[in-house]
Amino acid sequence: MGLNIDEQKAVERFRKDVVEPSQTNLVVLDFWAEWCGPCKALAPMLEKVCADYADKGVVLAKVNVDEEPFIAGQFQVKSIPTVYAMFQGQPVADLTNARSESQFKQVLDQLLQQLPIQADGAPQGPSAEEIAQFITMGDQALSDGDAQRAAGIFAQVTEFATDNGPAHAGLIRAMIALDQVAEARQVLIAAQANAEMASDPAITAAKAALELAGTQVDDGELAGLKAAALSDPTDMEAGLAYAEAAFAAGDRDAAADTLLSMVEADREWNEGAARTKLLQIFEAVGLEDAWVVTARRRLSKILFG
Repeated sequence: MGLNIDEQKAVERFRKDVVEPSQTNLVVLDFWAEWCGPCKALAPMLEKVCADYADKGVVLAKVNVDEEPFIAGQFQVKSIPTVYAMFQGQPVADLTNARSESQFKQVLDQLLQQLPIQADGAPQGPSAEEIAQFITMGDQALSDGDAQRAAGIFAQVTEFATDNGPAHAGLIRAMIALDQVAEARQVLIAAQANAEMASDPAITAAKAALELAGTQVDDGELAGLKAAALSDPTDMEAGLAYAEAAFAAGDRDAAADTLLSMVEADREWNEGAARTKLLQIFEAVGLEDAWVVTARRRLSKILFG
């Protein structure tokens, strides 16, 4: 067809992510970009409604126009956000102007009545791939500091996938960020009641995050703990108390700096308590997180030179 290698790869990705799912589902195709404010404003509504309609055969697919310019060009995308409904590999409706939740649901309802999305009449839940996509969206929202949106996404996923560890862990982390520690603890208890989820590394990390969140204090107390730690760096108890409170308050850099200084000064203090607390923080944040990777390098340098 005269396509270069990159274009062929783009077509193959589009086939897998959009064309194939659209053979039996209604795919909502969202063209967006990182720099597009309206795209980010529209995204939570699209994600929520598509999650609500997942059991009716609606799937959300996203195309970043900066990363997939060839696909955007094939659809002649002139501005973003641009949103299409796709069925059996073809666009069947332009959903771009349906900006409110009620408008979007109304259009979807009309399309679902007209198209044989569920020819066998059997309700369809989201596939494992679709669930993973929503979890990724939730993780991104949490990384962006939008804990409210993340909590909404993860809560939706836990309704469909009642035994999905990463989804429950994400909900716990989002609730912690929203200062809903008691509610997060209830989610953890329910997750741990499931033997499979109880051993999931994501749940283990969420438990660590919840334990650390229990050390949260108000701004005045945090300032006092900081002053005590800075006034006498040899006071290990003061340093540990400040590090715990700083992390619970969201200042993981201050927590890590304090604990690393403690390890450097006396790694054996209180049976290695500073190092143990630092490892707990790493587990809570996630061992693959870039911040953790950097902090672990600093710890290794202190321990092994």
